Amino acid sequence: MITHDFIRRLQDFVFYYPFFMSYLWMIGGVVHFLLLEEGRVLSRRMLAASGMPKVSIVVPCFNEEANVRSVITHLNGMDYRNYDIIAVNDGSRDRTGEMLNELAAAIPRLIVIHHARNEGKAVGLTTAAAVSNAEYLLCIDGDSLLAHDAIDWMLEHFIADPGVGAVTGNPRIRTRTSLLGRMQVGEFSSIVGLIKRTQQVYGRIFTVSGVITMFRKTALADVGFWSSDMLTEDIDISWKLQCRDWRVMYEPHALSWILMPETIRGLYRQRLRWAKGGIQVLLKYASTVARPAQMMMWPLYAEYLIGIAWAYSMAFILLLSVVGLFHPLPPDWHVSLVPRWHGMLLVATCVLQLIVGCMIDRRYDEKLLMYFLDTVWYPVAFWLISMITTVVALPAIVSRGRGKRAIWTSPDRGIQHEERADY
Repeated sequence: MITHDFIRRLQDFVFYYPFFMSYLWMIGGVVHFLLLEEGRVLSRRMLAASGMPKVSIVVPCFNEEANVRSVITHLNGMDYRNYDIIAVNDGSRDRTGEMLNELAAAIPRLIVIHHARNEGKAVGLTTAAAVSNAEYLLCIDGDSLLAHDAIDWMLEHFIADPGVGAVTGNPRIRTRTSLLGRMQVGEFSSIVGLIKRTQQVYGRIFTVSGVITMFRKTALADVGFWSSDMLTEDIDISWKLQCRDWRVMYEPHALSWILMPETIRGLYRQRLRWAKGGIQVLLKYASTVARPAQMMMWPLYAEYLIGIAWAYSMAFILLLSVVGLFHPLPPDWHVSLVPRWHGMLLVATCVLQLIVGCMIDRRYDEKLLMYFLDTVWYPVAFWLISMITTVVALPAIVSRGRGKRAIWTSPDRGIQHEERADY
């Protein structure tokens, strides 16, 4: 029987969990900034002493005719000199393949691989790894514009520590012409950036960013490369590597300017895929993480489990609130949607979290503070989107079954985007 005490405790959990996580991320972000970012400079002497090892930039493409020319042309101008570009046309139905062939004729360092049909991003990445003769693979998306010094910043970690298997970079949003696009600018600073920094301080990262991550090929071979049946290959490869004791690092100086959805439908579909991928990884690695040898992965696993419990708790509380508006409920079941002191405190925390994130990230994106008013509510929206997508994703993944290949769908790259001269 549902009692008043149970509902009150559920309400407390719904409030205190995001409240606690927000302050944990802020503290972790500040600690990372002070210990690992402030005053740090790129050690070009270390890179030179290493012999400047070859790097392959891998660009899997599916229906990217709107972006592929600008992306490949941009990649041809990196500061680091010893690299090639491997573009994988994964059965695109538009002019992506034709445009890549034209670019290959003009850019000697570009290698183009064509798949006859849509095999999925994981297969495309694995194919490129097999073709590459480099030890380091920098994997990006077909819309990513890398900062010119990104290779240097990421490669430094591999040279300094042979136990590093992957280094993920700092995605920055360039779709800023709509309110939804600008809100995501705040998300990547106040939430994604702080989470990555906090996890880096702890020593384990839940997921690398699929839009900018460099891998050591030896580490990829050790774990069997990417899994073709995972909806989010970036989350899966992160857990694969760390469960085999390879270190995964976060490098905020390595920037990648990306396009993001600017429609509610596009954003929902993207976040639903992320939620499904997270739950899929949770189920896949349950037995592995249960071993004492994987104790360092326990907090990441527990956090995601608690996040799922929070999503269903929040959905239940909202359902009670809505039902109570139209149908009389027992007094013990009454839940109010009107924010009280805890609601105001949570809003203040969201504002503080955004300020902290923007103050840390503004050295990488000088325009951040311009979007403060547009993005100030995004932490609240983030938790609501997480709730909806998690509630939908769990039954979908449980009923999906194993072994089904994950293939591409054409992504929502936004309505339009600003062109910058300083990528």
